Amino acid sequence: MLATLRLFSVVLLSFAPLIAYSACPDWSASRANMEISALQKQIDQWDDAYHREGRSLIADDLYDQSRLRLNQWRQCFQQPPAPEPLRTASGSIAHPVAHTGLDKLHEAAAVQAWLKDRQDVWVQPKVDGVAVTLVYRRGSLQQAISRGDGISGQDWTAAAREIPTIPQQLTQPIDLLVQGELYWRLNQHVQASAGSVNARATVAGLMNRKNLSKEQAAGIGLFVWDWPQGPASLPERISTLATLGFTPTAPFSHAISDLADAQQWRDHWYRSPLPFASDGIVLRQSQRPPAERWQANSPYWAVAWKYPFARALAEVRKVNFKVGRTGRITPVLELMPVRLDDREIKRVSAGSLKRWQALDIRPGDQVAISLAGLTIPRLDSVVLRTTERAALDIPDTRDFHALSCWQPTPGCESQFLARLTWLSGKQGLAMQNVGRGTWEKLLETGRLNNLLDWLTLDEPELANIAGFGERSSARLMHSFHSARQRPFTQWLKAMGLPPTGQAQLADSWQALAQRDTEQWQTEAGIGPGRAAQLSAFFRDPQVLALSDTLRAAGIDGF
Repeated sequence: MLATLRLFSVVLLSFAPLIAYSACPDWSASRANMEISALQKQIDQWDDAYHREGRSLIADDLYDQSRLRLNQWRQCFQQPPAPEPLRTASGSIAHPVAHTGLDKLHEAAAVQAWLKDRQDVWVQPKVDGVAVTLVYRRGSLQQAISRGDGISGQDWTAAAREIPTIPQQLTQPIDLLVQGELYWRLNQHVQASAGSVNARATVAGLMNRKNLSKEQAAGIGLFVWDWPQGPASLPERISTLATLGFTPTAPFSHAISDLADAQQWRDHWYRSPLPFASDGIVLRQSQRPPAERWQANSPYWAVAWKYPFARALAEVRKVNFKVGRTGRITPVLELMPVRLDDREIKRVSAGSLKRWQALDIRPGDQVAISLAGLTIPRLDSVVLRTTERAALDIPDTRDFHALSCWQPTPGCESQFLARLTWLSGKQGLAMQNVGRGTWEKLLETGRLNNLLDWLTLDEPELANIAGFGERSSARLMHSFHSARQRPFTQWLKAMGLPPTGQAQLADSWQALAQRDTEQWQTEAGIGPGRAAQLSAFFRDPQVLALSDTLRAAGIDGF
């Protein structure tokens, strides 16, 4: 396994289907300079914390996407490539053999292209830890060096002498240099469901300490992924290292012949219990050049095929404020489309107005999106804020409540539409073939000026509305007529009656409207707050006007 420290790879083919980066931002030169500088500064902070201090401030998938975005912006505005991410990671100890990096692929097509014409290819899990060089003299551990910038790193020898999984004495008195991954040992870890659980950062933090407790040292494992000066073939290197005393890697090393084999092992290790966290697989040719030719960059003989993104980096296009039936304001972010687990994500809810205010998300911000329950888009965090903060028309919470917006007046369109959708839904009148889209079409015509105007529509009138043909108009009228026959209590719920718990409801509007707050509170399950809501509902002028309309229409109970 080659080093898992972040080395950026501009494999545009592998990312293109996942992230919408094809169009350059419509920025002035000065705006572009500000945005690029802001993203570069943020990435520099991540790089420095990760490579020099051993702290991971951002998930790998978001880092990869952020760096790709930076590179794309630089290309759009003809700026030089981003600086090397490992420039602050060098240490005082030179590696006898350079640590190579890894190109990271994300799409099967890119993997297929890499495999073409290659022979004797093997696959291993890409262990999610920190890379290390171990140097042995006459069979005894002499030195441990951190990955650093691939050319030089930090002295980790003292910590390495405390770790039981690192052989302190080989079974043969030979000189030896191996490269591998120090990882946090996990029990039956399934990457697909548990993620990386901060395992790499745990190991990095421990290795930067001056002293390790026995328990901490016992929690660190070693996966040797290369013996630069060892036998020519990978199977021979693996078997010999096992006889010398290293933890066998043969169970995690398999020959493959094509993309299907690689896909099978990738999916297997992604969904099967392992003793470590992993973030993909590594494909490597059995034979490689002599160690003296290795360089601290991505080699041609090995490549990483990362697991599917757990999170996507998305640019916010617009912030909409949806007002629900009860007046609750929900900010919804419209996004530049991104793909996540084979789904195209175009919008995501910010949850609540309070959360949006705390995050202060504006158009142009970069946000992290994941899938809740593998299906529902979820806003995780703000990754980067745009330098220009757009002004937004934010609704005033005092203007919206359970008794506001009974007509589609300016500012009330969202809540009024939510009322109509509730009225026709299964929790209301259960109208077949009537949903949000139906009401949107009718609202566009200006024929709905209050919650019950649809009661007066006729079939010829509907048939003349764009989007309603003869058959759909007939179905719609049938649903409207069926709604008239619904029970009185169902009509109350459709109008937005607050929950009544176990309370006994009278079978007429007049009887319910005569109850005051104290009388409502005597009902089972009705507390002071709910009693006040029910009393206010039956006394609201707009609701009373609706009850008059239903009485005139001959609806039972009114």
